[in-house]
Amino acid sequence: QVNLVESGGGSVQAGGSLRLTCAPSTVTYSIACMAWFRQAPGKEREGVAMIFTTSGKTYYADSVKGRFTISQDTAKQTRYLQMDNLKPNDTAMYHCAAGRGSCDSALWSSVGTYHYWGQGSQVTVSS
Repeated sequence: QVNLVESGGGSVQAGGSLRLTCAPSTVTYSIACMAWFRQAPGKEREGVAMIFTTSGKTYYADSVKGRFTISQDTAKQTRYLQMDNLKPNDTAMYHCAAGRGSCDSALWSSVGTYHYWGQGSQVTVSS
């Protein structure tokens, strides 16, 4: 079992920035991809961004392209989600997720692709 530890949420005004951080609680070499999902009240969890841990290839939801950047420090096994030009409809609980073994890029935004989840970080954007 891999526990993912998140940090970096908070409250910001529209147009501001936040950075989320996610790292496994113990060193692990089985993780093939890591992603960020978000879930607003009354809505389904949606994929925001994903990164392959080996190649560094990234994927983004259309709603965040050009504003959010997912990156990683492989030595620290830490992944980041830099969120710029935040909008009120970005308000949600953000969860990091990790997939072991292999990850199908066609299913990167599917919850079922991932085996481990973080506890969530609240991001609130005010207008």
